[in-house]
Formats: sequence, C-alpha cells, structure tokens
Amino acid sequence: MLLIVGYIIVIVSVMGGYVASHGKLAALMQPFELVIIGGAALGAFLASNSMKVVKQTIAACIGVLKGPQYKAQDYLDVLSLMYELLNRARKEGFMALESHIENPAESAMFANYPRIQADHHLLDFMTDCLRLMIGSNIEPHELEPLLEFELEKHHHEALAPAHALTKVSDGLPGFGIVAAVLGIVITMASIGGDIAEVGAHVGAALVGTFLGILLAYGFVAPLASAVETRADQDSLIFEAVKTALLASLRGYPPKIALEFARKTVPSELRPSFLDFEQHIKALK
Repeated sequence: MLLIVGYIIVIVSVMGGYVASHGKLAALMQPFELVIIGGAALGAFLASNSMKVVKQTIAACIGVLKGPQYKAQDYLDVLSLMYELLNRARKEGFMALESHIENPAESAMFANYPRIQADHHLLDFMTDCLRLMIGSNIEPHELEPLLEFELEKHHHEALAPAHALTKVSDGLPGFGIVAAVLGIVITMASIGGDIAEVGAHVGAALVGTFLGILLAYGFVAPLASAVETRADQDSLIFEAVKTALLASLRGYPPKIALEFARKTVPSELRPSFLDFEQHIKALK
C-alpha cells in the first residue's frame, strides 16, 4: 500500500510542480517516446534474465502490493508446530518424528497447520533439517553452517527479482537518452520548416530524457527496493526455525528452544511471552 501512496506522491509532486510553473501537460504526452523507453527496457529485462526469474519478478511485484508473505499468525503457527515436534522428540526420541517428517502431507501434527503444509519452501527446510537430526549424530557446530548455507542460497534466489529490477532501473536513464537522441535526429530533419514544428520536436526529445529518469528513480528503483525489503522480511521465519532446531540440538528443552526462536521474530509480528505460553498450554 505504501508503494502506491509513494507513486501517487511522485506523480502529484512532479506534475503539480510542472503545471504550477505554467507548463502544459499536453507537451508531456509523447507516447512514442514511452514506447521506445519501455520497449527497450522490457527487451533488455527479458534478454538478461531466465524465464524463472521473469516469473519470479512478476510474482514479486504482485506480492509487494499484498505485503509480507508471513503474518503474525504464521509465526505463531511455526513456533507452535516446532514446539509440538521438539516436545514429542524429547519425550519419545527423534525417531518418533520419522513418519511425520517423511510424509508431512498426511501427518496429523502438520495437518493442524495447513498454511505451513502448503508452503513447500518452509516445509522442505523444516523437514530436511529434522531428517539430519534424526538420521545422524550431527553436532550443533556441524549443523549450523549447513543451515546457514541453505538459508543464504534461498535468500539469494528470493532476491533475484530485486536485482533484476535494479538493473532495469539503472538502464532506464540510458534508454531515455536513446529516445532523446532519436528525437534530435527527427528535429534535425525538420530544420528549415516551421519553427513551431521544430520546437515541438525538441520538446519531445527532452521528454524522452525526462521519462527515462522519472521511471528509473521514481518508479522502478522504489519497486526494486520494496521487493528486496519483502524478501528480507520473508526470510526471517526460516531464521526462527533454524534457531529453534539448533537450540534443541544443544540440549535446551523445547520451551527454552522456542523462546530463542521467538526472539528472532520481528517485534511487530512477535507473539508476546504470555500469549505464546497460553497457546502452548492450549496445545497440551
């Protein structure tokens, strides 16, 4: 929502200042300049990215309008599920989790958390980590770098749309110059004709530079930044899972391990200690 508000402020500020300075909006209506700049930027974007990144970028741009993927309830669900899993493992051993981990789609424990079941990235990360803990005598200092590597790889992939949009933003001023140069070529061809026509061609050429810069720094760069911020926010739930598992592997009881994990949750989404305590009691 803030992205839309920001865009409106950009448009009102630029256009309002222009009109207040006795500028004519009709002079800025240069659709062919926009075709040159937008088409060149789109072509460069498609040429420099894989189809996977293109699809991810479209999804990320839509996702920015919806806000962070994980809400407060999702964090509470993850913490609750981790508590159930670790509590069962503490009482019956990690082997008691094997059937749940190998087939989470049919697990009664996972069935209580349908949003987690539907999120294959989060589900795979959680179950893969637990498989390591079940099938080996891995030490915390051995598991931690492995989890860090997995999170780094996942986060790098999540940031691919932001990087792609940033490159488009960097190229837009250049494409604006291309449009301006083409406008000057048209202007030079019309020299000797009506002076008003020559002036109109010069104005159109300058609009090309204006559009390239405005689109870059007023629209695409903020969008890239918003996509990056959302990716950073969505990665924090994986950090919570990692923290809980490592704390459990170091010998902390489930309630303490989940308190470590709760501290990694952003303050605006973090359940309070008492709320989480009551939720755990309800589970029991």
